[in-house]
Amino acid sequence: MSRDGAKRPEGPAGPEAGATLAFVESPVQLLNVLEWAYADGGGDPSPEQAAGGAPGGRPSPSAPEGLGAARLGAARLGAAGLTVVVLSPHDPMTRGQLRRMAELARDEGITVRWEDARGGAGAPLKTIGGLRGPLRRAGRIVIGDPFSRYVQLLLTLTRAQDLVVVDDGTATMEFVSQLASGEPLVRWHRRGTGRGAREMVFAPVSATARRRLTPGGDRRVEVFSSMPVEPPAGVTVTANSFAWTRTRFGPPRLTRGTDLVGTSLVETGVVDLERYLEAVATLARTHGATRYFAHRRESAEKLHRVAAEIGLEVVRPELPLELIARRGPIGHTIVSFPSTVVHTLPLALSGTGVKVAVCDVDPAWLRSDASPRAQGFLSGVTGTARDAHRLRSAPAATTS
Repeated sequence: MSRDGAKRPEGPAGPEAGATLAFVESPVQLLNVLEWAYADGGGDPSPEQAAGGAPGGRPSPSAPEGLGAARLGAARLGAAGLTVVVLSPHDPMTRGQLRRMAELARDEGITVRWEDARGGAGAPLKTIGGLRGPLRRAGRIVIGDPFSRYVQLLLTLTRAQDLVVVDDGTATMEFVSQLASGEPLVRWHRRGTGRGAREMVFAPVSATARRRLTPGGDRRVEVFSSMPVEPPAGVTVTANSFAWTRTRFGPPRLTRGTDLVGTSLVETGVVDLERYLEAVATLARTHGATRYFAHRRESAEKLHRVAAEIGLEVVRPELPLELIARRGPIGHTIVSFPSTVVHTLPLALSGTGVKVAVCDVDPAWLRSDASPRAQGFLSGVTGTARDAHRLRSAPAATTS
C-alpha cells in the first residue's frame, strides 16, 4: 500500500520482457492511455454505441460507486501486458482524480503501479531505481507528457524501440510542432529564455529524450491524439475518437441550462485574474449558465470568487470532464475558453445533441509578462476546434 492509499499491484515487480509500460502524471493522460489501449486492441463501438449507448443497449453506470461495474472488454485492455505507472504529483485534487482513474484502469484489467515519485527528497532516486529494470525490459513505452523532466529522465533509461505519446491536452500540438521544427521541448506558456541554471543542468537529459522521441532506424514513434497535428516525417498519428469513453458511459441526461468550463490560464500566469473573472461573469449572464466546472489546477481563492461574486455553482469534478459529461447530467450547451475540451468534448459527446462553444481570449486579458507565444497558441487552439461553435471575446472583459 502506498502513502496515497492506492493498492500496489500484486504479483511480479514489473512487466515481462517486451511488454508495454506507460507513464502518466495527470488524470487526462491516464484516460488517453485507456483510449489508446482500446484502439490498439481493435476496440471500436457499434453505431448505436457511438451514438450514446453502452454495449447491448445497457447504459453504463453513471454514479461514482458504479465505476467498478463497467468492466466490459477488460480482457482486451489487460491482455496486451500493459502496466501503467502513475508518477503521482503533489496537488491533492490531481491525486484524487488519478486515484479514481486508476480504479477504472484496474477494472479494465490493467496493472497500475502507483509511485509517490515526489514524496520527499529521496523519492525521485527511489522511484527511478525501482523502474530501471522494467524500463530495460519494456518493448514499448507510452508517455503522456513529453515536456515532463521526470519522463524525459526515464526515457534515457529505456531501450524500447516503440514510443507512443498520448494526449496531454493542447500541449500535444506544441510538442508535435517543436519536434517537426527541431526546437527544444519547452511548454508554450513558459516565460523567459529557458536558459536558467536548472535548464542548463538538465539540457543534456532533455536533448537525449528528444532524440528518443524522434523516429529513425528501428525506432518507431506514434502520436495518439484528438488534436489537429501535422506530424514530422516518420511519426505516425492515430486519431483518438474517445471510443472507449463512448462505449463505456452514457448517454447523459441533458439539463436545460448552460455549463461553463474553467481553465488554469490564470494559474499558469497567462491571463489576468480580474479580466478572467469579468469574462466569466459576462458569459454566465449572456448564456444563462448556472454551473462552473473547475479545472483541477484552479486556486481555491479564485473559485471562491466565482461562487461568491458571480453566483455560479462551482463543481470540482472527480474525473476528467470528458467522463463527467458523458455520465451526466450535463447542460445542453457547454461554454469554454480555449482549452483541450473544445477538441475532446465534441468527440466524447458525439450523438448526444450537446453543443460545445469556445470563447476567444482577448489580447487585453493577457498579463504583461505572459509568454510571447501565448496569444498565437490560444488562437490556434480556438481556430482548429472543428466541432465547437466559436464565440467572440466576452465584451465586459475588454473594458478598463
